[in-house]
Amino acid sequence: MHEQGRRADAQRNSDKIVRAAIALLRESGPSLSLDEVARRAGIGIATVYRRFGDRDGVIRAAFQTYFAEEIEPLVLAARDATDPGRALTRALAATVETLATHHGLLTAAKESGAFTVDIAERFMGPLHVVLTRAQHAGEVRGDVIVRDLAAIVVMALATMHPGDRAHADPRRYLALLLAGLRPSAEELPAPAAVRKSRGRVAN
Repeated sequence: MHEQGRRADAQRNSDKIVRAAIALLRESGPSLSLDEVARRAGIGIATVYRRFGDRDGVIRAAFQTYFAEEIEPLVLAARDATDPGRALTRALAATVETLATHHGLLTAAKESGAFTVDIAERFMGPLHVVLTRAQHAGEVRGDVIVRDLAAIVVMALATMHPGDRAHADPRRYLALLLAGLRPSAEELPAPAAVRKSRGRVAN
């Protein structure tokens, strides 16, 4: 029972750290101080290092929590739509818009290596059902895989810059990338060593 209590306390501390990091990244931008995270969370700096190792570890955990709580619901909601093609494009657009809005977290995640196609693909896995339905309906080309959808999000967000507060560039380039999903007689080149059953890069 005592061990369970310690584990529960450790989990609560981890959650406090992650919440504090997300809030600070939203308020102050990507220059995250672990001392400030510890103060905001109301715990000692040693606990931050013990739970996450370093600043990059905190940022990775914060980004994955944000993705799970803010992006995954958008992806899951698309599965219930009656028009799979429209649901797919709306889910991708909402993902880009949501991530672009939290500029501090997204920038820090890019710098720490927490925002990659592999990570985006993992959270966007549920779109496989929507993608398949859209392909069967003839709304999306048949050689597109979920990893392509994750790459579209990453590429659109790569066009973000501080002077574009309205996110005009990510929206523009997302529209261009989404146009490439339309059915075409020309086949796409094969992806690099992708495990099609799981959508991850082979070792």
